[in-house]
Amino acid sequence: MNKLVVSLSPHAHGDDSIERNMRGVIIALVPALLVSFYYFGLGSVVVCLASVAACMFFEWAITKYMMKQPTSLTDCSAILTGLLLGMNLPSNFPIWMILIGALIAIGVGKMSFGGLGANIFNPALVGRCFLLVSFPAEMTTWPIAGQMTAYADAATGATPLSLMKEAIKDGDASLLDQLPGSIDMLLGNTANGLGAGAVGEICALALLLGFGYMLWKKIITWHIPVSIIATVFVFSGLLHLGNPIYANPVQVILTGGLMLGAIFMATDYVTSPMTHKGQLIYGVAIGFLTVVIRNWGSYPEGLSFAILIMNAFTPLINFYVKPKRFGEVPAKK
Repeated sequence: MNKLVVSLSPHAHGDDSIERNMRGVIIALVPALLVSFYYFGLGSVVVCLASVAACMFFEWAITKYMMKQPTSLTDCSAILTGLLLGMNLPSNFPIWMILIGALIAIGVGKMSFGGLGANIFNPALVGRCFLLVSFPAEMTTWPIAGQMTAYADAATGATPLSLMKEAIKDGDASLLDQLPGSIDMLLGNTANGLGAGAVGEICALALLLGFGYMLWKKIITWHIPVSIIATVFVFSGLLHLGNPIYANPVQVILTGGLMLGAIFMATDYVTSPMTHKGQLIYGVAIGFLTVVIRNWGSYPEGLSFAILIMNAFTPLINFYVKPKRFGEVPAKK
C-alpha cells in the first residue's frame, strides 16, 4: 500500500538564487563599465574599485563585529552596491568621500535594516543622495570625457542636464543648441566642452545592452524600466510641444542617469513592488517625479530622489495591488 508523504514547502526547486541574480546584474553592467573606462580612463577605475572595496569591507566589518553573524559577502550584493554607487559618482571624486558614501550605503541603507532583503531603500542611492546633499560641489563637478589625464586631474564642464536646466531658468531655448545630437548621446559622445556626467551614465547604448542581457536571463522584467522611460518621454514631449525651452524627449531620456537608474536601481528586488501591475504604477510614478524634479527642482537630476520616494511607497503598493489568489472566486455583487 502506497503511503501519502507530506513535506514542507517549497515543493519545486529551480536554479535561481540571490548569488546568480547578483552576478547576472554585475555582468550586465560590464558594457557600461568598459565604456566608462574608455572615456574616463584611470579616474573611472579608481572610483569604481574604491567603492566596491569599501562596500565589501563595511559589510564584512558590520556583519562580523556588530551583528555577530556569518559573513554575507558571498551573495555578491555588496559588490553590486559598490559598483552602482561608484557608477553614480564623478570620475574625479575624492576617495575619502567615496569611503563615507560606502559606509552610509552599507551601514545605514542596508545593514541598519537587518541586511539584504530587509532594507526598504536602495542602498547605493542612499549613499549617493547622502553624498549629493553633503558634498554638492564635488558631486556636481563633471569631467569632460576623453580629457582626463590622471585621477582627479581633468577639465570639467556643465552637463547636458545642466544646460537643459539653465534653458528653463533663463527662458532661452537657444541654449539647447549646444546639446549633442541624439546619436552622440546614445553612444556617449559629448560635444562643446560639456561634462560627461557620472561614471556609469556616459553611454545609453551600453546600458541598454545590459538591459537586454537581464531580460534574456530573466533577471528582471520590462515593466519598471519601460514604464519609467516611457513616462519621462511622454511628459517631456508634452512640455516640449508646449514650450521650446524644454528639451526634446529623445534627448531627455538619453541624458543623465535615467537609463542607469531605471534599468539597474529602480528594479532592485527588495525595494520594488512584487506584482507587474504594481511595478507599472511604481515606474510611472518614478518617471513623473523625475520630470518634475528635473524641470522645477533644485538639482538638474531627479531620478535618484524619485526612486527613493517610491521605495517608501512600495509596501503600500504591495498592500493594495495583490495578485488574485489561486482558485479564488470573485465575490458576487
